[in-house]
Amino acid sequence: MRIARVRLRELRLPLVEPFIISGGTMRERRSLLVVLEDGEGHQGVGECPPFELPFYSDETLAGARHLLQAVLIPRLVGAEVESPEAAARLLEVGVRGNRFARAALETAVWDLEADRRGAGLAQLLGERLGVTPAPAIACGVALGIPADRSLDTLRRWVADAVAQGYRRVKIKVAPGWDEPAVLAAREALEGRDLPLTVDGNGAFEWPEHEASLRALDRHGLLYIEQPLAPDELVGHARLAETLQTPVCLDETLRDARAARQVVELGGPLVWNVKVHRVGGLAEVCRIAAIAGSAGARLWAGTMPESGVGSQAAIAAAALPGFVYPSDVEPSARWFGAGHDLIELEMSKDGMMAVPEVSITRQLGPGRLEALTGPVQEFASPAR
Repeated sequence: MRIARVRLRELRLPLVEPFIISGGTMRERRSLLVVLEDGEGHQGVGECPPFELPFYSDETLAGARHLLQAVLIPRLVGAEVESPEAAARLLEVGVRGNRFARAALETAVWDLEADRRGAGLAQLLGERLGVTPAPAIACGVALGIPADRSLDTLRRWVADAVAQGYRRVKIKVAPGWDEPAVLAAREALEGRDLPLTVDGNGAFEWPEHEASLRALDRHGLLYIEQPLAPDELVGHARLAETLQTPVCLDETLRDARAARQVVELGGPLVWNVKVHRVGGLAEVCRIAAIAGSAGARLWAGTMPESGVGSQAAIAAAALPGFVYPSDVEPSARWFGAGHDLIELEMSKDGMMAVPEVSITRQLGPGRLEALTGPVQEFASPAR
């Protein structure tokens, strides 16, 4: 595949309501889109979705934009690449971290291959791993911390999620918003056999908050996601030994190297795999292989991205090793009906179909132009 042209576009999608986690608040989905062209009429689209401030990761939207413009796009434009994996290797040379920026281009190359072959991303991943992707994935809801810190608001949100058919409920927690929030969510579930999980986004300290985490351990949670700081490998391993509830890693799982170290330390074996956080789909395949050997249970998380960026998460969630409901949700939940680039829809029983075509082929005519801002173009010399 020759990358003849790359276009960099800005995307701003206001959220229906603020999404609050332990580290910060998001009021709109600001991200960057990259559009690759091969000069033969085929395109690939990817999304770069880090937050504007470093409350989730140390990579920010401004930093990702600079690296894309100054280093990564010039490196890729005009290049001949044999595969998305080869493109990933090209983007890694001399670049530490910056996984969101690399993933934007890497997933766009996957989409370019899918567009050239008339296939979907899940089909390509299945071929690489020698597995058959599922035709649909289960969706779980991710509920932030209410702006009014009201347990009644949380109860209402949980009840609404149950009525909509979600397959799992996740609530955000933080020191001071922990066990009471879990009890309120349990009340709203009204005895339903629906998995409940919590996500600390690294807000708890070990061992200072051991008592708070032990309190969460009493309430039959499916898992406790990322309670400690991302670099707290040993703390998570010790916590996994201490609690009966499985501990799930999110921000800690930066790449396959981190996954291997977690296994060797005897750490948690429930992993939230976010495609853009780990650097792209090639890295997802490496992590899935390690998980298969170690017996780790996976599920696909989101930032959340737009309907474009979510396609990579949907493809990953369709793999057999991804056993828990994903964080992929309908577009209307985040942005309101009709406002997303690709409208994601969920059935009444909480399932979402896995596309069999590329991202490019799912975009309606003029959709990118209508919903994205200024465009920067990078083109290789004509041959």
